[in-house]
Amino acid sequence: WAAEGTPNNIDVVRSLRSALGRRIALGAPLVNELHELEAQLEALMADTSDRRDEIKTLEEEIHHLRGRIWRIPFIDPFDLRYVNRVKQPQPSSQAVMFCLMDVSGSMDEQRKDLSKRFFILLYLFLKRNYEKIEVVFIRHHTRAEEVDEDTFFHSTESGGTVVSSALELMKKVIEDRYSPSDWNIYGAQASDGDNWTDDSPKCRKILANDILPQVRYFAYIQVTPEEQNLWLEYAQLALTEPHLAMKKVDTAADIYPVFRELFEKQVEHS
Repeated sequence: WAAEGTPNNIDVVRSLRSALGRRIALGAPLVNELHELEAQLEALMADTSDRRDEIKTLEEEIHHLRGRIWRIPFIDPFDLRYVNRVKQPQPSSQAVMFCLMDVSGSMDEQRKDLSKRFFILLYLFLKRNYEKIEVVFIRHHTRAEEVDEDTFFHSTESGGTVVSSALELMKKVIEDRYSPSDWNIYGAQASDGDNWTDDSPKCRKILANDILPQVRYFAYIQVTPEEQNLWLEYAQLALTEPHLAMKKVDTAADIYPVFRELFEKQVEHS
């Protein structure tokens, strides 16, 4: 219920119950005092001596007290209660996991293997928490495409890297198939950090404006130690965005500790 609302949403039962409680709280002391005065008046009336002045005074007090009791309003605006028709969000038991990976020439098999290990850990984590899981595989070099799992992990490409193409495609897939009101959306991106210099600020903008507002969590892992322009752009964003986490991994032994650290942060902010 709510204390404010429109007349057609008045909760009559709650309002009357509130009014009754208010009348009892305000009137009970006055009623008790009235009973005491009436008892005194009855005793004076039974007295055979001349007590007319005292009787008159008591009768005036009783009359005044009854008036105060009757003036307590039957219902007051303060008593009104309204049905609260605000929709409560229903928790969703389904999640979608977006896997974004750079497959340009600089991503060798070892780096792809590190990425795959991270994606598998994320999938197992989500599988434990949601009844239904869907996975979207997006690979990119200078352009991005949605592919099946086998193509995602085993196909190789050559050429440069335009990371924003993958983020743009993720944004489009969310718009087309995964409403945030129905799906818990997670993003995981793996890259060696190499990107066209002019594209990295664009990546930060897309992530900040179009993706992070719609996801529960976005994790970025870089499979090289060097901090290139993409890392620096994301690092600026991570300072103010609790749903974005980023780490570097160099060997397979790094994967689980990094994953655990990333998702400890996710639990803190969920």
